[in-house]
This record gives sequence, C-alpha cells and structure tokens, in this order.
Amino acid sequence: MSPTTALARNMPAKILFVDDEPDLESLICQKFRQKIRTGEYQVFFAHNGVEALSTLREQPDIDIILTDINMPVMDGMALLAKLNELVTIMVKTVVISAYGDLGNIRKAMNGGAFDFLIKPINFQDLEITINKTLCHVQQLKENERSRQEREEKLRQSEAREREKAIQLELALQNLQRTQSQLIQTEKMSSLGQLISGIAHEINNPVNFIYGNLSYVNDYTHQLLSLITLYQDHDAHKYPEIEALIEKIELEFIKEDMPKMLSSMKLGAERIRQIVLTLRNFSRLDEAEMKPVNIHEGIDSSLVILHGQLKAKPNSSAIQVIQEYGDLPQIECYACQLNQVFMNLLSNGIYALNHYDKKGSPEQIKNEPRTITIATSMLNREWVRISFKDNGPGMTSDVRNRLFNPFFTTKPVGDGTGLGLSISYQIVVEKHGGDLKCFSQPDQGAEFVIEIPIKQSARVQMKAS
Repeated sequence: MSPTTALARNMPAKILFVDDEPDLESLICQKFRQKIRTGEYQVFFAHNGVEALSTLREQPDIDIILTDINMPVMDGMALLAKLNELVTIMVKTVVISAYGDLGNIRKAMNGGAFDFLIKPINFQDLEITINKTLCHVQQLKENERSRQEREEKLRQSEAREREKAIQLELALQNLQRTQSQLIQTEKMSSLGQLISGIAHEINNPVNFIYGNLSYVNDYTHQLLSLITLYQDHDAHKYPEIEALIEKIELEFIKEDMPKMLSSMKLGAERIRQIVLTLRNFSRLDEAEMKPVNIHEGIDSSLVILHGQLKAKPNSSAIQVIQEYGDLPQIECYACQLNQVFMNLLSNGIYALNHYDKKGSPEQIKNEPRTITIATSMLNREWVRISFKDNGPGMTSDVRNRLFNPFFTTKPVGDGTGLGLSISYQIVVEKHGGDLKCFSQPDQGAEFVIEIPIKQSARVQMKAS
C-alpha cells in the first residue's frame, strides 16, 4: 500500500511529535515542508506528555504519535500508558530514545508502541518509519471502515427483515380479521334471512287469526245472546235441551268464552309483536346507513335472548335493568349494530351463567345476577351505550386481547372468538366510534360503545 493513502482520499496524515528539544519543531517543518505545503502531512508538536494529551483531545483523529521517552512533567512511558487507556487502536505510537536506552525502548515496545527510533534522529529513517506506520494505520482504518459497512449492511438487512416480519404480521392480522368478518357476516346473513323468513311465514297466519278474532268475538256474543233468549222462552218445554244445557255447563261456557277470546287476542297480539321484533332485528331491507331508534334494536336482542335470561337448574334468572336516556335517532347500519348488541348481551349472559356455577346457592340468592343497559348523550354529537354485568370480570391480560380475532376464553365448542372482534370492527371501522371494556377480576365487566349520532360528526372531537 502506498504511504500516501491518506492523500488518495484527500485527507492529510496527522502526525504528533512529542519532544522537549526546542529545535525539533523547526527541523521537522523544514524536512517535511513539501509534504506539509501540499497537505499530505499535518503536523502537531508538544513538549511533554501533558501537552500531547491536550492536543489529542483537540485532534482525536491523529494517525501517528512520535514521542521521546525522557521528558519533564510526563515522560514517554507515562504518555504511552495514558494512550493505551484513552485512544483507539487507530493511533499508533513510535517511541524515540538514545541508543543506550534500549531497556526503556524494550519496555515501551512491550507496552504497546508500534515502532522505535534511535537518537540522534536520522530523517531518512524517520520518513521510512512514518510511511510504514501510516500504511499500517490506513490498513486498520480500511478494515474498520469495512467492518462498519458490513455492520451497517447487516443492520439494514435486519431492519428490512423486521419490516417484512411486521408486514407479514399485519397481513396475517388483516387476513384473520377478513376471515372472521366473512364468517360472521355469513352467519349473521344466514341468521337474518332465517329470522326474516320465519317472521314472514308467521306474520301472514297470525294476521289472519288476529284480524278474524274480532269477528269471532262478535259472532260468539251474538250466538250466546240467541241461546240466552231461546233458553228464556222455550228451553223448559224440551227436557232433552235442558239436560244438554246442564251437561255442557252452558252457564260456565257463557262466562268463560269471552275470557278465552280475550286471551287469544292477547296471545295473537304478543305473537305479532315478536314478529315485528324479529323483523326489526334482521332489518334485511335496511342494509344502507339510515337513522334508527337504537333502543328498538336493543329490545329486539333482548326478546331473542329472552330464553337465556330465565332461571336454569344451575343458574339463577338474570335481571335486565334498562336505563335508557332520551336519544335521537342514530345514523347507522341497523342490522350490524343489532349484531353488536346481540354479541355483548350474549357474552354477558354466558359470563353470569358461568359465574353462577362457581357460587353457592346462598350467594346466588343474596347477589342476583344483573345486566344493566344504559344509554345517554355523550355530547351534542355523540351517544354512549353501556352494557354492564356483575359477573366474574376478567384479568388485564384477557382484557387487552379481548378484541383480537379468534381469541376466546370459552371452552372448545362454546365460542369462536369472533363476536367481540367483529363487534369492534363494526363500531370502530364501520361507524367511526369506539368500543371499550372496563373490568377487574370479580368486579364484573362493562362494555361501552361511543358512536356519533351522524356520520358527518365522525371527525369532530367526542369531548367537544
């Protein structure tokens, strides 16, 4: 390698001379004036080890230090020890001493010096030593530069791989969300079609029955009036008729028939309401976003889940407390929001029933299971819908993973881990709202939905 490698990179070789001889600086500058003038060398001078360390702090990229061993204040040996502590392997030290001081030269070489020179200095030897040392220093710098480049390439490669891993993880999460959404959408679509079909099939015969009950009621009263009139005038003339009247308990029939018809009318009215509730829940004719009364959607979900709220052999009845505020109609996808209500209520019912299995009959009796549904205005543009139960609650680890696709704490066969994930997507992505869970172990759980009244309010702050 050429001794002027530094010049090839347009960088001067920095050389520090440390010697207490007063004439050395002028001799060096005269001998190397050409190299100094052309910028090949940049030389610095110090009269002892202390000054050398000061210069080194100002010029940390010095390449070579040539130091005398015998100097006042701090000699060359002490300086060499300090250099071993303070500088990197990029700086090489050449010691200079008298011919008779070979012991110190040997000690300096063992202490880390790169080479040595004998006084009086032969400038030809000095130049050869400088060039040899510079070659070594430049080789070290090239090796260090190559090492740093390899490390940088490795860091970049690792960063690219990490980025790929992150992208793959995001792609997997998106795939899981899409998969869960497709599965749940298909399930809810099938359920909605089933409910709508059942409601439609029931609706026609129920309307037929309900519409004719008033006529049956009128006809019955007329017939009973006719029988009463005939009984008052001619029935006593025919013993067979009187015997039949007594046998069939005509008086009881006359009293009970109106009651039966009234009960049938109430039953038909109840069926009609259930049909309307089912149609309201499915809302297949309302796939687009439109203003709706969300209380009707909550009530529809409660009607469908009514059977699960009743007492069972291993669990008590669940009391539903409805604390509805005065809300305007909410602009939303009604069918999807009803799906969210259904999921949250189903999870609350499951948690309460599961909690009952761990409690004693006395505990269940003293602490009745409840689900409280509360709605209120968050501000002029947003509403708040809360579903709170007094069940087992959950740990922070479960709460943090609650809305992840396919995450479930239920046994195999009881849950898919899709309900809350889909609910989160519906509230957050489809309606620009927020779905949060507040829970502690044995303190119940509260799910809070916050959504804008109108989708144009999505960009407005909830706290305004």
